[in-house]
Amino acid sequence: MQVISFEDARKLSSKEIRKKIRLELYNNHTSGLAANKLQANIVILPNEYVTNFNSFCKLNPKACPLVGQTKLNNPYFETLGDNIDIRYDVPLYNIYKNGNLVSTVRNIEGYWKNNFVAFAIGCSFSFEEALINSGLEIDHIKNNKVVPMYRTNIKNTRSGPFNSQMVVSMRIFDKKDINRVNKVSGNFSFAHGEPIHVGDPNKIGINDIQNPDWGDCPRKKNEEEEYIFWACGVTPQNAIIEAKIPFCITHTPGHMLITDITEDSLHN
Repeated sequence: MQVISFEDARKLSSKEIRKKIRLELYNNHTSGLAANKLQANIVILPNEYVTNFNSFCKLNPKACPLVGQTKLNNPYFETLGDNIDIRYDVPLYNIYKNGNLVSTVRNIEGYWKNNFVAFAIGCSFSFEEALINSGLEIDHIKNNKVVPMYRTNIKNTRSGPFNSQMVVSMRIFDKKDINRVNKVSGNFSFAHGEPIHVGDPNKIGINDIQNPDWGDCPRKKNEEEEYIFWACGVTPQNAIIEAKIPFCITHTPGHMLITDITEDSLHN
């Protein structure tokens, strides 16, 4: 079987994409894939951390909108789609030990333990199709790159060992389109909703916009454009790194779990 390209992946349904990912025939980023389907950041933790992490998400819903949680030692997200097995259905995974990234892998079959619980956290990729359908252009999708993500000085509310600062994703739009951007993304509360900051990156602790902590380097904006920042589901990874959890697993930023559900279904 042949590895598929990003352009070919854009033609597939959420189920079809996950099948390719499970067979390790697609391991690129997922931005722009499966139009209208909710994408999710993934955190997998030992059971002893589950209560505190669940509380962390609920205390910081803008950055960590919790959309799904597996049962103990059950790798299936039964509420998010058909036969979603978190051991295989993400394009790339990060393996952390004591807060250090030690490996990036295509599946986690060999790492899965019977005391694990997986969390799915909404992702801003989910509203990008709506922005495109409203007539806006998104740089990283156009150029087949990963959205830039940054640590900020915006503090999260602590829960047990989980604290740290909010992570944000950034997109560039014309100043005349900011109201439209706010309105469209604001309809996606489980995908971080409207932006948390517009304008000067320094005001939220980002000193070098050309040097993101995750993702690809953005282009420089022109005078008619503005930097727009959304709360980002990589925030829990930042919290895990700082908490120095002995062992945990996340998605690789930009490489999400693609679900079969829509934003609307979460409001019902």
